[in-house]
Amino acid sequence: MSNAPLLLTPGPLTTSARTRQAMMVDWGSWDRDFNQLTASLCERLLTIVNGTDSHHCVPLQGSGTFAVEAAIGTLVPRDGKVLVLINGAYGQRLAKICKVLGRACSIFETAEDQPTTAADVDRLLAADSSITHVALIHCETSTGILNPLAQIAQVIARHGKRLIIDAMSSFGALPIDARHVPFDALIAASGKCLEGVPGMGFVFANKQSLAAAEGNSPSLAMDLQDQHAYMAKTGQWRFTPPTHVVAALHEALLQYTEEGGLPARHQRYASNCKTLLDGMAAIGLRSFLPAEIQAPIIVTFHAPQDPRYQFKDFYERVKAKGFILYPGKLTQVETFRVGCIGCVGPEGMQAAVNAIAHVLQEMEVLDI
Repeated sequence: MSNAPLLLTPGPLTTSARTRQAMMVDWGSWDRDFNQLTASLCERLLTIVNGTDSHHCVPLQGSGTFAVEAAIGTLVPRDGKVLVLINGAYGQRLAKICKVLGRACSIFETAEDQPTTAADVDRLLAADSSITHVALIHCETSTGILNPLAQIAQVIARHGKRLIIDAMSSFGALPIDARHVPFDALIAASGKCLEGVPGMGFVFANKQSLAAAEGNSPSLAMDLQDQHAYMAKTGQWRFTPPTHVVAALHEALLQYTEEGGLPARHQRYASNCKTLLDGMAAIGLRSFLPAEIQAPIIVTFHAPQDPRYQFKDFYERVKAKGFILYPGKLTQVETFRVGCIGCVGPEGMQAAVNAIAHVLQEMEVLDI
């Protein structure tokens, strides 16, 4: 695996040898040992968000989007209405999920470099009493923008509404405390800041809201209330679980604790991000977002304004030097993205910057 490229993407991402090794064991899905592994996994996840007293952790097979759809379908009643806050592609996806599920929704969209504010939400909720839930992307992966979750959550609570947080790219690296940030659901996945492998989402669901959600979901497989009730009764998943993914995530969580938990994970990613931003600025590449709203998860860079620059050629050349980047996801300007997360430190980020510089020299795009 030493020759494998470093994944500088927002997930899947580079995992440790220990995490990959954990997948070398086969588990019986009904076996007591595997059931204990699942229970331990959920307990450890709840601890990260300080949600043991207030929330259940409900794991679900599939990608993070599966878990987002499951949370909306389960926790938003069929006659509910969701205000979706959008400043990127994943907010757009959330609104599409509401529409596909037949949940009424209204959208509030800001520019891709403009966070939603608590004042925006206060005004919108005051103007529409039919809204029951607000859905927010904490860190919008299409740019790396960070939305002000704590302030928005307090406004939503003051209006007596319920909050659904897509924390896919932030959970485990940026602090979210269920004791101080009221939410009905917080959604994340295995293959992001916890440095597991993709294949499993999970939802921290408010205990009272989940108990009241029976019959809401239009789906059998994505019914979180039924999933939790079955697990609570039997210790088992309702349908075939992603056993190797669960084992890998459990091992990744052991390493997360050994590293120092959320503060240490955040510090490493922040150091990665600073190394990346400083290094790219030194070779003349500008980041899309100002520093004050840039999460240390993934950074969007303006592509060089040179006809000799083509992303596909650039990507393949950087890959050949051992680093996999991510295409841009903006519609108005050409960009590319570099992730700061995964089993990588500042030295790896500097090596990536060096590789990017060399490639742009080879392409005769930059004269460094």
